[in-house]
Amino acid sequence: MFGLTKQNFKWTVVAIISLSALTASWSYLPHLAFAPIALLVVVLVLALIRRQYAARQTSLTDPSLSQRPAASSPKPKAASPAAKPKAASPAAKPKAASPAAGRGAARRSRKGQELLHPDARVALADERQDAGIDEVFTDLDNKLVGLYPVKNKVEEIASLLLVDRVRHRFGLDAPRPNLHMCFTGEPGTGKTTVALQMGELLHRLGYLETGHLVHAMRDDLVGEFIGHTAPKTKRVLDRAMGGVLFIDEAYYLYRASDSKDYGQECIDILLQVMENDRDKLVVILAGYRDRMDEFFESNPGMSSRIAHHLDFAPYTQDELIAIGRAMLSDASYYLSDQAEAAFRDYLTLRMRQPRFANARSVRNELERARLRHAHRLASDPELSRTRDDLMRIESADILAGPVFSQHTSLSVVDD
Repeated sequence: MFGLTKQNFKWTVVAIISLSALTASWSYLPHLAFAPIALLVVVLVLALIRRQYAARQTSLTDPSLSQRPAASSPKPKAASPAAKPKAASPAAKPKAASPAAGRGAARRSRKGQELLHPDARVALADERQDAGIDEVFTDLDNKLVGLYPVKNKVEEIASLLLVDRVRHRFGLDAPRPNLHMCFTGEPGTGKTTVALQMGELLHRLGYLETGHLVHAMRDDLVGEFIGHTAPKTKRVLDRAMGGVLFIDEAYYLYRASDSKDYGQECIDILLQVMENDRDKLVVILAGYRDRMDEFFESNPGMSSRIAHHLDFAPYTQDELIAIGRAMLSDASYYLSDQAEAAFRDYLTLRMRQPRFANARSVRNELERARLRHAHRLASDPELSRTRDDLMRIESADILAGPVFSQHTSLSVVDD
């Protein structure tokens, strides 16, 4: 209750005896004889302290002693001898880990795996399951309609890294592949989404440490005065290390017509990092195809460091309809048959106009249709509504858009 243990009691008795001996010696013996007696008591006490310290050090370095229960714990002898190994066994911990953590541990331990025998056989299906990359491809298919050439290219890159994993297990090492990329295409064709999935894929295959995505544009990288660009560029690169640096509208980094522009300094830093730190970072440049071609012609050093070019073709009308259905389904809405026909007419008109942004324009129009749907229902608040009324977009919600009333105008801008 008051912290009085067997150990404390022993030291208390030793202290009392020592003090009593010193007091008696000072009181009944000549003072000249007191000095050797006091010295003897001090030596004995120091010897006891040294012995106790040695015993404690032994218990700390000996695992079998360090795991013994404390002297004050109740019924120390009742514990089963077989219980200790079970509690201290490191093999019991992985059972409590999640499947994702188990896959991560397997990937981390792969570096320390022993080489396989040359006659051993390995199934790539097992490697795919171990890396968990099929989940990434499923997610990519769910998020993006079409884009089959792009998805095939992503599959090729994944296959290369997967085979490299297996080759490494047989001791067949090859130079680390260059995976810097260029995504070209119109706005709203899924470039950022693919970049996100690419980072996750490269992380699961062990190419990148984290696989996170850092999105940057010219203003994030290029400064406005001397000495401003290098720190800005390096800060962005530091944030992107271990993952993917996605530079949208990358052609704006270089302005040949402006002699006082500092974009070239940013490009020089990027070139150096892309070459020297390609084992830590993947750079993806994105933009319109024609402008990116001009950018590479002006910067041949950048072009030589881009190993993979992925072109994102514009979506067809049927693909845009499918994208619209998926967007509405995620928000628990749907188009009636008449509304879908009206939406198809909207796309026919809108795709002919400038600044059409593919899936982005689809999302913007459907959000406006939801506003019109809500206003239509709220305009008659006394009328009872069903669950289906709250989910169904009607043709009136689509046809009220400005595209139909001003379809000859070219001034429609998607925010």
